[in-house]
Amino acid sequence: MEKHQIVHADRTIEFLLERKNVKNVNLNIKPDMTIMVSASEKVPLSFIYDFVKSKGGWILKNVKTFENVQPYKQSEREYVSGESFKYLGKQYRLRVEITSEEERVKYYRGFIILMVKDPNNYTRKAKLMDDWYRVKATKIFEDSLNKQYPLIKKYGIQRPKIDLRVMKARWGSALIDLNTILLNAELIKAPKQCIDYVVLHELIHFKYNDHKDSFYNMLFSLMPDWEKRKAILDDEIVREL
Repeated sequence: MEKHQIVHADRTIEFLLERKNVKNVNLNIKPDMTIMVSASEKVPLSFIYDFVKSKGGWILKNVKTFENVQPYKQSEREYVSGESFKYLGKQYRLRVEITSEEERVKYYRGFIILMVKDPNNYTRKAKLMDDWYRVKATKIFEDSLNKQYPLIKKYGIQRPKIDLRVMKARWGSALIDLNTILLNAELIKAPKQCIDYVVLHELIHFKYNDHKDSFYNMLFSLMPDWEKRKAILDDEIVREL
């Protein structure tokens, strides 16, 4: 892996070059904003530089998108019995139980039950909870996409992928060039109707990548009560994060 750089629009763009057996020169931007280029050994370095320069505008645009959705650090939890956790719009009390069997998380009758072998192992408890939330989010967000995508499929929009990240300033982001909807992992704490709103909102951006009248006209036609759903997110969920 070699490190290189080019200059585009007075901006220095650094990228990692990997030589491998591929037919084309491939460029990919990772969520951590690392720019990866792969090419055969036969491709001259000068050609690769020209290729990256030709993609300069696209690179800077997508790097800016990722900059806006970088992870943020939440206030730390203690993961002790009695602590309150939100899931799909409802509050659940945490109950920590000692088990000699498989460590896991489940929710039952108003409680999220965290079953661990060592109740004093903070790191393990945090990982179990984070993993549980992520598994739930992955399934429920995908279910929402399955429900909302047919509404806009007729407009010739290709079904996007879903990726998750904890974000500091938004619930979702449509990464058009990557055909990906990036959803805030914290959205799993909102009611399903609010999740559906965010997913549909981002789907519409694949047709109207702005917030002009055409965007809102489509949003109103497909989800007439979207403002009510957004208000729940802004007024109830954000306040409790």
